[in-house]
Amino acid sequence: MKKFFEEFKAFALKGNVMDMAIGVIIAGAFSGIVGALTENIINPIIASLGGTEVGLVTPLPNGQFINWGAFITAVINFIILAFVLFCILKAVNKMIAAAKKPEEEAPPAPPAKSDEAKALEEILEILKTKK
Repeated sequence: MKKFFEEFKAFALKGNVMDMAIGVIIAGAFSGIVGALTENIINPIIASLGGTEVGLVTPLPNGQFINWGAFITAVINFIILAFVLFCILKAVNKMIAAAKKPEEEAPPAPPAKSDEAKALEEILEILKTKK
């Protein structure tokens, strides 16, 4: 059992898990901001332009209703969150790419010598030794 808790501690304290936990907390707070933006700014603008309330409700039998406005608000919230996360991810990927040092390319292998070149080198060596 002690080994189990040691493994869990090692897992929980890894950088990736901590980064993910911080990301979830920030996303929750950001979700509240986006919700407030949608409810207090975007929905009133839509209502003033379209002449209809975003809190559209369709009554059903037995006192039930379909809350179209809440669904539309949720879709708007999702689109805003997805767009912001896309922009953040794009910026992070650009920073990671800029931080990476380009790997040095290995110099190309010299071309293989032809038979004529080899023969000329041998002749040159013979001539050098005769001097």
